[in-house]
Amino acid sequence: MNQQNKIWINYLFVIGVMVLWGLNVVALKVLVAYMPPASMQTLRIMVAGAIIVIIMLCCNEWRKISRKELKHIAAASVFGVIGHHFFLALGLMSTSAVNTSLILALVPLTTSLLAMIILGDPVTKTRFLGVVLGFIGVGLLTIAGSGSQVSGLSSGDVLIFLSMFSQAVSFIYIKKATTTLHPRAMTGFMFLIGSAGLLLISLFMEPGGIAQVFKAPLFVWLIFFGSAVLATALGHQLFNSSIQKIGAGETAVFNNLVPFFGLISSAVLLKETVYPAQLTGFIFIVGGVLLGTGYVEQKWINYRRKAHQH
Repeated sequence: MNQQNKIWINYLFVIGVMVLWGLNVVALKVLVAYMPPASMQTLRIMVAGAIIVIIMLCCNEWRKISRKELKHIAAASVFGVIGHHFFLALGLMSTSAVNTSLILALVPLTTSLLAMIILGDPVTKTRFLGVVLGFIGVGLLTIAGSGSQVSGLSSGDVLIFLSMFSQAVSFIYIKKATTTLHPRAMTGFMFLIGSAGLLLISLFMEPGGIAQVFKAPLFVWLIFFGSAVLATALGHQLFNSSIQKIGAGETAVFNNLVPFFGLISSAVLLKETVYPAQLTGFIFIVGGVLLGTGYVEQKWINYRRKAHQH
């Protein structure tokens, strides 16, 4: 198989993961309708974490971690697993899967913004414009379906925004930890620590919640394992391995497919209405991500460099 074919196969793998992640928002929307949210997320992350640990053991990647690595893993677990998944499940109980998909699309942009503030990444006019466009896109989500009046963000939208922000913060710590730690090991340790934290929250917030989860019908359990195994455990592994081969710079483009597939699956499977304001917001968010993450800027620099060489 030649190199070009291998690249296309990797592209197909990544697109497949984007489809899974888009569908996962719909899956979670169904799950929170039948299971207590915190308890459901606890078990879902435990299952995903167990699968990743098994993969780590099979690949001989389990090792002792340093104190510095543990600090970064713990911080990433608090924000990326406990905060992200807890707020996500709670938010989905009172907002649409469409809005959830669009708000979560801001993760790359928010991560880029935090990297500028915390890690000292350069702030350019293009990136700043991207940040502005992205948040204009979120502002458009507050416009009612008719487009004639502002309805305001619902409490569910606010919780999803907190979920998105928590995940963006976690990526800062993940970036620090993965300089010495394999991404799969990082994910495995995060899920183990995070699921323990979610368990404590669920026991406090939802006494008897774990028992209630097991009363869900069979089709809900099929969705549960599809979400835990395919989208969360295997999806992350496929994504990480493919991105290493096609380049991290492409991630901004592919991440934009998640809200796209989220919108389609929400409309088709949940019969949710996609309003013009939401579609306009989607366009602004996609443009914001491409500019704000530095993707467009880097492509332009590469183009100019090649032009000067010729």
